[in-house]
Amino acid sequence: MNQSVRGFVGVYRADGGPIGELRYVIGHMLGTAQCSLCDITHTWRRKPEWDAMVARLGVPFELRHLNEMDADLAAAVAEHGAPAVFTRTDAGLVLLLDAAELDAVGGSVADFERAVRATHPA
Repeated sequence: MNQSVRGFVGVYRADGGPIGELRYVIGHMLGTAQCSLCDITHTWRRKPEWDAMVARLGVPFELRHLNEMDADLAAAVAEHGAPAVFTRTDAGLVLLLDAAELDAVGGSVADFERAVRATHPA
């Protein structure tokens, strides 16, 4: 990874915690809630291939819910929306993949990794 890349942070389009996650699961089943980043990282629990992919990237990869963001991340999400993935650089947060790009991955960890590496080759 580029030396200025300190890591990545993905933001789900959902709140965390038991109530937020229950609300998302019910909304997802009813077709009223959708988060393509959730589809990439989880089935009913986190995908083992996600953890393996993060290990291959060699830099930290944080995952945050809407109610778990710091001020810098909240400002980036206010500008670009969620779900989204940002690169943490020495200069701050930079949008890596927006909602449409995450939708295009179709829930595939392998396709997500290709999208990340297309922007930030190892």
